[in-house]
Amino acid sequence: MNNSIYELSAHGKQTQIPVFLKKHILALVTFSLLASLAWAANPVLKDFDGKPAAIEDFTEQGKWLIVMIWASDCHVCNEEVGNYEAFHTAHKGDNAAVLGISLDGSDKKREAVKFIKRHQITFPNLIGEPDEVADMFYQLTGSPWIGTPTFLIYNQAGKLVIKQEGGVPTSLIENYIELNSVVSN
Repeated sequence: MNNSIYELSAHGKQTQIPVFLKKHILALVTFSLLASLAWAANPVLKDFDGKPAAIEDFTEQGKWLIVMIWASDCHVCNEEVGNYEAFHTAHKGDNAAVLGISLDGSDKKREAVKFIKRHQITFPNLIGEPDEVADMFYQLTGSPWIGTPTFLIYNQAGKLVIKQEGGVPTSLIENYIELNSVVSN
C-alpha cells in the first residue's frame, strides 16, 4: 500500500509531496487538532453572568438558529439589531430563534450591556474576547474573520449551513428558511 500524500497540480494531475513536507503537514495537523481540543475544553463564549456557553447550547432540534455576531460600536450592528429583535419575536415560538454574540470582550462588557438595553434586545446574548471569537469563527467555518456584523445560520438539524459577513435583511433569511425547512408531521 502506498502511504504517500498527494495533491492535485494546477493541471489536475496527482503529484507526490516530498517527505520533508509530509513531516511539516503532520505537525500542522497535530497542532490544529490539539488547538481544537484546547478550544473545546476552554469555551470562548460566556453569558453575561460569566457562565461558559456555546452556540450548540442554543440549537434546538427542528428550529433554525440565526447567530448575529456584533459589536457595540458597529454602526451596521446598531442599525440592524432592531430587525433581528423583531425577527426573533415573530419566530421564537415557531421555527427560528436568534442568538447574539458580542465580541466586545471583558474590556467593553459595559458597552455591550448598554447596547442590549438601548435596543431592548430580548434574544439571548453571549460575549467573547475579539481574538477568541475570530478564532472560533475560523474553527466553525474555515474562513478568516472579516468583521461585524456577521451571521451564522444553523438549520433545523443544528448544522451550520450559511455564514455571511455584513448586513443581511431578515426577509432574505425568512425566504431561505421557508425554502429550506423540513416539514415535520
